[in-house]
Amino acid sequence: MRSLYCGQLRAEHIEKTVTLYGWVDRRRDHGGVVFLDLRDRTGTVQIVSDPERTPASYPVAEEVRNEYVVKVVGRVTQRPTESLNDKLPTGQVEVYADELIILNAVRKQMPFQVSTADDENVREELRLKYRYLDLRRDRMARNMRLRHEVIKAIRRFLEDTEDFIEVETPILTRSTPEGARDFILPSRVNEGEWFALPQSPQLFKQILMVAGMDRYYQIARCFRDEDLRADRQPEFTQLDMEMSFMDEEEILALNERLMAHIFKTVKGIELPLPLPRLTYAEAIDRYGCDKPDTRYALELVNVSDIVKDSGFKVFSGSVASGGQVKVLPIPGGNDAISNVRIKPGGDLFKVATDAGVRGVAYIRVRENGEIDTIGAIKDNLTAEQKQTLLERTGAQPGHLLLFGAGDVSTVNATLDRLRQAVAQELGLIDESKTNLLWVTDFPMFEWNADENRYEALHHPFTAPNPEDDELTNARAIAYDIVYNGYEIGGGSLRIYQPDVQAKVFETIGLSEAEAQDKFGFLLEAFEFGTPPHGGIAYGLDRLVMLLAGEQSIRDAIAFPKTQQARDLLTNAPSSVDASQLKDLHVTSTFKPKAKENPS
Repeated sequence: MRSLYCGQLRAEHIEKTVTLYGWVDRRRDHGGVVFLDLRDRTGTVQIVSDPERTPASYPVAEEVRNEYVVKVVGRVTQRPTESLNDKLPTGQVEVYADELIILNAVRKQMPFQVSTADDENVREELRLKYRYLDLRRDRMARNMRLRHEVIKAIRRFLEDTEDFIEVETPILTRSTPEGARDFILPSRVNEGEWFALPQSPQLFKQILMVAGMDRYYQIARCFRDEDLRADRQPEFTQLDMEMSFMDEEEILALNERLMAHIFKTVKGIELPLPLPRLTYAEAIDRYGCDKPDTRYALELVNVSDIVKDSGFKVFSGSVASGGQVKVLPIPGGNDAISNVRIKPGGDLFKVATDAGVRGVAYIRVRENGEIDTIGAIKDNLTAEQKQTLLERTGAQPGHLLLFGAGDVSTVNATLDRLRQAVAQELGLIDESKTNLLWVTDFPMFEWNADENRYEALHHPFTAPNPEDDELTNARAIAYDIVYNGYEIGGGSLRIYQPDVQAKVFETIGLSEAEAQDKFGFLLEAFEFGTPPHGGIAYGLDRLVMLLAGEQSIRDAIAFPKTQQARDLLTNAPSSVDASQLKDLHVTSTFKPKAKENPS
């Protein structure tokens, strides 16, 4: 029987005989003595075999190669002083192998070497195709252990401290409009009808509150058929929570305690509570986005009132048409950022134009408050306007001021992206910082110009602020939690009165008949005594990605999809037999493109 895992061996085990199992990470032959690094999911330990001290294992050690699966029985000894390895938790000890058994060999050419995959920068496509090899690597094994520790911390806190119960909600449900495309599945038994995979357990968890479950949570699998990014997957995992008889302050306080428990348990980080808060309006005004990274400053400044009468038509025209002019002040930007980078063809010009503006105006602040910019700006600023501009932006000699002018959303998006790009390049981001904050008071609705209607900014079950009279302009009692510039969770108080829910459905363009068709079961449940309730959901994959210091969500998931929503390991999605489609009364209208004639 295994007595310990490889990564658990320490100095306290010296002189003990242990039984270990694992994979050979590396094999080294030093003058007739064979050294094996034995690896399992907890780490590696050095195994030693030589013809004099361990004659029984030595012939086998000569035969062993990387990634062989072996059993080792041997005595733990102190490593010689010259071979101590402070970088390894097991670096003080080694095991002399009295017995070495090959349990299985490698029978094919390895697509990449597990032990050197990071150093060789193996292509992600290859890593995903052979994910079982990729998961053997220490980096990925650490990420999977971290994910487990996060989930364990969540369960212990919610169940043992806060009296939550876990309830599983259906995977096969009905299609409802929740903002993204559904994955839909035909029903064989109910001909011509369809199931959908859940985008979230939103409706079921609210019904659980009607049912009196009071404090519910679930580590929930969710599905959205949408375009992918580095931090998005078609199937993902979220921590889902819902609570009855709690107001917004109580929900935020409970979730702050949860976050503090996770960070302390998993990373040893003490979060100062309460967490800072920004309203949605403040976040947009100061940072240009609703998920600001507050590890660095670079706050935006609105100067619309200063330049609204300027002769520079880009500025005055933007304000006159209902837009705005904002500035990103960059201390030391004069020396760090050249004109070439701001003008057409430059990298910062591209960042800005990708966000929707036509270009970037700038001012360089010189000694004695002199400014350096294009003539069209300089000649159309009065001395008073120039002085007010410098005072409001806090600009000092050496500052570079980057301007965004246009409609409000485009200006904010542009300066948000420039802010991030500049902070990254100038090394302004303190990677050791852990900044969490709440963003609150989101708008209830946003206008969809393409469909000529309002749509819910979060979802149509979010409660409006009772202090706001006009529903279309109301604030939602909604809250997002942001971690170093990433939204990791979001929730709200819910609507629990049928008349309010009906008004919200009407506002987003759902007729009474449509609302009954899609959500009749929820509206009916609200007629039977629904408690006030609210909740939140966390993107578990994204949270683990950030805690692990990874750049892609795929490195926080055991078996992820590619950006083309493919599983390279199993080669899914795939075609199915015509008989399967016939049973489902479904046929495919897809016609492959004709291959071009090479002649």
